[in-house]
Amino acid sequence: MQYLLLIYRNEAEHAARSEAERAAVFAEYMALSKSLQAEGSLRGGQFLHPPSFTTTVRVRSGSVLATDGPFAETKEQLTGYFVVEAADLDEAMAIAARIPNARDGSIEIRPVQLAH
Repeated sequence: MQYLLLIYRNEAEHAARSEAERAAVFAEYMALSKSLQAEGSLRGGQFLHPPSFTTTVRVRSGSVLATDGPFAETKEQLTGYFVVEAADLDEAMAIAARIPNARDGSIEIRPVQLAH
């Protein structure tokens, strides 16, 4: 089964880190990606631009409304994702626990409904 692992972190805390600290976390992500690929679990994933690049679109009464920024103000923002193949939720949780930002952010796990 495929699972979407949504990666959330506090952007202000991330920005306050030194360049060396950010580079170390990036290296962890690259190592994790290679490991998941070697294991045959990785189906996709990407880093996202910061929330300041976000546009939210809503259609209300036939009118399209676009606003800058994410839908809601939160401490943690969506910063990336992985799509992984896992036997079950327990395996998906074990993979999520390996994501570097699980230590200081959160990882949301969602089963993917594949179209038939």
